[in-house]
Amino acid sequence: MHFPNEILLEYAVKSSHEQSSLLQKIELETFQKMKNPEMVSGSLQGRVLSLLSQLIKPEQIVEVGTFTGFSTLCLAEGLTSNGVIHTIDINEELVDVQNNYFKNSPYKHQIKSYLGDALEIIPTISSKIDLAFIDADKKSYKGYFDLLVDKMNQKGLIISDNTLWSGKVLDPNDADTQAIAEYNQHLANHHKVQTVLLPFRDGLSLSYVL
Repeated sequence: MHFPNEILLEYAVKSSHEQSSLLQKIELETFQKMKNPEMVSGSLQGRVLSLLSQLIKPEQIVEVGTFTGFSTLCLAEGLTSNGVIHTIDINEELVDVQNNYFKNSPYKHQIKSYLGDALEIIPTISSKIDLAFIDADKKSYKGYFDLLVDKMNQKGLIISDNTLWSGKVLDPNDADTQAIAEYNQHLANHHKVQTVLLPFRDGLSLSYVL
């Protein structure tokens, strides 16, 4: 789902805190070189992720879906000095791309990358989590959330991307859309979180851990 007015989007970006030159490079190269560049969070959402992370000041972040590492570095901006972001992706072809950006960031020693199925990897992370970001296989969103919510610290935050799924959630006609629609209901009814679905970009759900 695209922003309803590209001129307003440009205005919003220019009126927000500027992202780093490295993030600008990642965003540009993602659109130049990747098959599905729309998967990148983008500059405005990146500033939202950064601000939320800075408000929480997390010691432990878990990100499900690294892609080219753009959102990883945005989330890392709020880490405490001894904090760690655990970022998980299943696509082996992206590892070198991610690592190239990470090693040139100020957070290179605070990023722990995992390659594989997040449903198997999340249980191996022993630390309690302050902030989580879900942006991967839509059919597995509920599985990711259920594993993460039990590991979250109270007053932590779980952010879920693409929860409007190009508006198709209003009339689910395929497996991915049905999975997102069911996930949204799962969040709305879950006793451990308080959730708001923001109609921002492709839908961004914020679940505050009670």
